[in-house]
Amino acid sequence: MAAPKLSTRRASGGANERRGEQLRVRVGHSPDPDDAFMYWAIAAGRVDTRGHEFEPVVADIETLNGWALEGRLEVTALSAGAYPHVHGQYALLPHGASLGDGYGPVVVAREPVEAAALAGCRVAVPGRLTTAYLVARLALPPFDAVFTPFDAIFDAVTSGEVDAGVVIHEGQLGWQELGLSRVVDLGAWWLQETGLPLPLGAVAIRRDVPEDAAREVSAVLREAIDAALEHRADALAYAHRFGRGIDEATNDQFVGMYVNELTRDYGPRGRDGVAELVRRGVAIGAFDPSVEVSFAD
Repeated sequence: MAAPKLSTRRASGGANERRGEQLRVRVGHSPDPDDAFMYWAIAAGRVDTRGHEFEPVVADIETLNGWALEGRLEVTALSAGAYPHVHGQYALLPHGASLGDGYGPVVVAREPVEAAALAGCRVAVPGRLTTAYLVARLALPPFDAVFTPFDAIFDAVTSGEVDAGVVIHEGQLGWQELGLSRVVDLGAWWLQETGLPLPLGAVAIRRDVPEDAAREVSAVLREAIDAALEHRADALAYAHRFGRGIDEATNDQFVGMYVNELTRDYGPRGRDGVAELVRRGVAIGAFDPSVEVSFAD
């Protein structure tokens, strides 16, 4: 099957609200430490916003995926697995992504079990549009997907409501504490299969943002990532507020996993990872074969 098309396409148009020279930019991000870490410098006034007004809109990733289908926000975090469904409305920014280089969502069960044994079983997944669900479909035999809020998956597994679950966010680091067994780390599986990092989350800008403003907004978001990495302690303290009770060490570890050089820029490996994810999604019928992966460079 042919690989999906990749292009560099600049956003254009003018449907956004302007106040004089000021653009109102609603930035959707998840209530997770890595996203919060990347937004810290804007919230703290540590970067030049070029006169634009940035407004954070915090919602869980599957809600953000649904809003992206509606084109609700000017800039939004979304699942890499959701992007092919909205490629006509959004272009990927070259930064802000969460890529797992040898790690990622983890499939867990109450007892040790081989992945092949999950055929036909009930598996809790954190949303129809999430990358975790897409990669689980690629890595596991056909299963009965039970769409479950990400923060309820552990309970669904431990209670026996489902046979296994795909855990994301800080759950990737906490499943051992519940005495659960790992069936497969989907990021490690992906690396073994492809040699590439697994694109989990991305940041995209709506195509109707005027080109000059889009360039400035992208620069602000990139500088915010750089500022957070430079002032890591301050940014970690802010991010910890979004960690749902995790300790500081876990907060630090989780942020380090998903805010790094690949976050500053996908680079060739990261972009190849996106293309391969889409190609494999097309192969199993998850995406239309005409999908085009575009970066707003």
